[in-house]
Amino acid sequence: MFNIKPVLFVIGLVLSKLALFMYVPTLVAFFSGTDGFLEFGTAVLITHAVAVLCLTAGRTPEFRLSVRDMFIITTFVWTIASAFAALPFVFINHISFTDAYFETMSGLTTTGSTVLSGLDNMAPSILLWRSLLQWLGGVGFIVMAVAILPFLNVGGMRLFQTESSDWSDKSAPRTKQVAASIMKVYVFLTALCIIGFELTGMNTFEAINHAFTTLSTGGYSTTDSSMNGFSKGSHWVATIFMFAGGLPFLLLMQGMKKHNLKMILQDAQVRGFAMFVVISSLAVAAWLTVTRDYYWLDAIRVSMFNIVSVATTTGFGLDDFTAWGPFPSVLFAFVLVIGGCSGSTAGGIKIFRFQIAFALLKKQIMQLIHPNGVFVQRYNGRPVNEDIVRSVVAFGITFMFTILFVAMALAMTGLDPVTSLTASMTAVANVGPGMGTIVGPTGNFSTLPDLAKWLLSVGMMMGRLEILTVLVLFFPAFWKD
Repeated sequence: MFNIKPVLFVIGLVLSKLALFMYVPTLVAFFSGTDGFLEFGTAVLITHAVAVLCLTAGRTPEFRLSVRDMFIITTFVWTIASAFAALPFVFINHISFTDAYFETMSGLTTTGSTVLSGLDNMAPSILLWRSLLQWLGGVGFIVMAVAILPFLNVGGMRLFQTESSDWSDKSAPRTKQVAASIMKVYVFLTALCIIGFELTGMNTFEAINHAFTTLSTGGYSTTDSSMNGFSKGSHWVATIFMFAGGLPFLLLMQGMKKHNLKMILQDAQVRGFAMFVVISSLAVAAWLTVTRDYYWLDAIRVSMFNIVSVATTTGFGLDDFTAWGPFPSVLFAFVLVIGGCSGSTAGGIKIFRFQIAFALLKKQIMQLIHPNGVFVQRYNGRPVNEDIVRSVVAFGITFMFTILFVAMALAMTGLDPVTSLTASMTAVANVGPGMGTIVGPTGNFSTLPDLAKWLLSVGMMMGRLEILTVLVLFFPAFWKD
């Protein structure tokens, strides 16, 4: 079957770290004299106790992980961590475990969909916990995308394989070194984002929370009005750091180490992502200026904020883009599933897969024009082998079928077609807001049936883990020796 001891040990390690981060909102509640101290303390004790049990049961003199174990751990860690991270929501907000699990899964997968309202009057400890979940989920996915997914050959991710993607004994120090370097860049950019928000009018608490959820491309806010209640300057700060969150962190790390940020712009994925954002933003800005009488500077600010927010799957709200007319609505429906760059905090299909698909289309057209010609498909100057192309095609097909399957299941719970389809899209793509009156940018997921929330929770996890990582567990052949 699989090596249960190493799996338990890794789950224990993750839960122990989760419990340590729970101390942060616990201390905030204690020193601020607000709600949450006893509730977070209880959650810490429960999480620590289970972590110790897992570590004790999983301790083994020889720690080796097979490919099968890595698939299991990758899925189980997100599933189990969400269950324990949900405890403070149950204890403090007095909501059902279904709602708490949905909120937590949305946080850790940096989706940003929420069932909570009345954020303006909520305890600071629980607001900080929501933001921390997204910040942890963001850096956790970056490390997974750089070190684990290429090793598992999921969805064409092997195209970005590095030394850290080799899970042999000799590569372990290299993996830790890369993860530590990425963490430093992540913390540095978070600090810059906090400073930027403070300089543009946010208080320290608001700046910290929004920096956590901006760089992680999560989208949770401390207020029900999301970014609408903050200054125009803060909108530009958010746009810049959401865009940064959508860039490959391994490349950012290398650029900073070599003091050569030009190498970031030389990357095909970054150029494609930037070009898409600029062209889409200008098109929507022109539409708003001509048809909605926006002042052109406001049109650029609002359009770029929303395009970057949705393209990077952050999901911050600024105006209701579904009310801008038919052209923006159709465009945003497409942007919902785009995603940022591979190795970023963003979800979605990812830009590189579209680029490979277009390169494949170009190769096919050239082959039709010149049947005897030999055309080598390249990406970033490197040849793309058939294995990667197959993985990209398989991922794309599976991604779309997952959205359709979840949407049909949601429709069976009684939701209308627009809500079912866009809620499925926003969950699997890890965006946050969907379209329509219920789950749109000004809506909330609290009124959905419990079954719909569990379906969307599964969709969020599958989207965050690149779908195939989870789907492979449902094949009987996976469990056979």
